[in-house]
Amino acid sequence: MVFVGMDHGTTGVSFTILSSSSKEENEGKNSVEHFKISREDLSQGQVSALEELAQRVDLDSIELMVITYAMGDGINTIKPLEKVKYRGILSINGAGKVTGGGTAVYEEIEKSGIPTLLIPGLHNKTPCIDQRFAAAYSHHASAEKVSITYNAYLETGWENMVVSDISSNSVSMLVQNGKIVGAVDACLGAMGVIHGPLDLEMLRDIDEGKKTANECFSHAGAVKIADIDTKVSRAKDELILLAQNGDDQAILALDTMMMTIAMEIWGLIGIANKVDGIVLTGSMGALEEPINFYGHLKEYFEGVVPVVRIPPTSGSMGSAQIARDIYQGKKNILGIEVDDSI
Repeated sequence: MVFVGMDHGTTGVSFTILSSSSKEENEGKNSVEHFKISREDLSQGQVSALEELAQRVDLDSIELMVITYAMGDGINTIKPLEKVKYRGILSINGAGKVTGGGTAVYEEIEKSGIPTLLIPGLHNKTPCIDQRFAAAYSHHASAEKVSITYNAYLETGWENMVVSDISSNSVSMLVQNGKIVGAVDACLGAMGVIHGPLDLEMLRDIDEGKKTANECFSHAGAVKIADIDTKVSRAKDELILLAQNGDDQAILALDTMMMTIAMEIWGLIGIANKVDGIVLTGSMGALEEPINFYGHLKEYFEGVVPVVRIPPTSGSMGSAQIARDIYQGKKNILGIEVDDSI
């Protein structure tokens, strides 16, 4: 049996293929393969996602695929792709850099005939979200954060936890009694490498017409402090290289980024009824080499609450696991209902 998961991320679109023979299935085993396609390659039409997938697996053998797309604020249940309007979003404006790569993949999959479900994002119409979070914020996290959290849930077995995905942006989710009840999005809370919260100076620049909100949001992370202006796909490596070479501003950028993430996580812990542990993931959150970002961030919680890391493939892996478990009859994913027609 074959299940495929997709993570529509900031720097690229990632896939995970879960496959098993009858014997492996009986033993609870799966073979796993990950691959990622850069947004630039997709937007320029240089790569076909389905062709890449077909090189690794017979498309006709896929029992179910689960994908994510952008903010996912146009739906609030897990739906078959053919029942989704406007790719499951209300608007793409103001949501970070737009390249069109993710849209190309979505449309390829939509036309493929592969049985596919779309994961919603976390927003004020998502039923599992605590009413206070819904009242405070219109948007909490994009759709792949659901997949990431599901992978963390399966890996740890924790019913109560904070999951923090740290990469181009930083978003933390709060899980209570096996349900996602809230999250803090990048424009509200902690810095990522690229994105970050909109502070007063940025709001003034927007009001005065100096920059758009999107321009501010896409330069509000660690790159702002380190004065890095390069492609999104290169920013993390440039930041790390500068820090390794002793650049004071890059070191300050990483330290500040960690501080804001720790503040965000502690804030969620402070309102939680119970926390079994913290899960860090993402290209920065899981990073131990060439700099130990994970280890340094973990020190903020040392001796108070357990902290573990899961690989940056957690988004596509979680999507594939959702596909497998829904195919096997699961009707609820961390408090998010599966459409009745499935």
